Amino acid sequence: MRDISDTERLLLNGYQRDFPLIPHPFREIGDTLGMSEGEVLSSIEGLQHEEVVTRLGAVVRPNSAGASTLAAMAVPQQRLEAVADFVSARPEVNHNYEREHDLNLWFVVTAPCGDGVLAVLTEIEVETGIAVVDLPLETQYHIDLGFEL
Repeated sequence: MRDISDTERLLLNGYQRDFPLIPHPFREIGDTLGMSEGEVLSSIEGLQHEEVVTRLGAVVRPNSAGASTLAAMAVPQQRLEAVADFVSARPEVNHNYEREHDLNLWFVVTAPCGDGVLAVLTEIEVETGIAVVDLPLETQYHIDLGFEL
C-alpha cells in the first residue's frame, strides 16, 4: 500500500465518526479541509480504487434495519482465496476475514429480512459445496470500528 497524503489522512481520520448528516456532507468536509466537494469525492474514489478504503457507509445496530448474521465456513486452505473472493463478491456480504480455526473464513451477511439472509447463506453453501455455519447475534456488544491511521 502506498503512503497516504496528509490531506487523505485528515479525511480518513476525521470522518470515521460524526460524519455530517446534511444534504451536502462532502462540501462541508471539503470546506473544513480546504478542498472542494469534487476534490473530496475524487480523493475518496481514488482511495477506494487503490483499496486503501474498501467501504464508505453507515454502521447501524445489528438487525435494526433489516437482518444480519455472522457466518463461518471451514474452507480447505487451497480453496480459501477463491471461496473468500466468491463470498466477498456478494452484495449482501460487507466483509470477510480469515481466522486461525477450523472455521477459517468468517463473514457478515445482511439482507432486508431473515429469509433473505438464509437464502444468501444457502446460495453460498450450494455454490461452494462447503457448509456455512450461521452464528446469529445473541448478545450485542459495541465495537468502535474507527481507528487512527
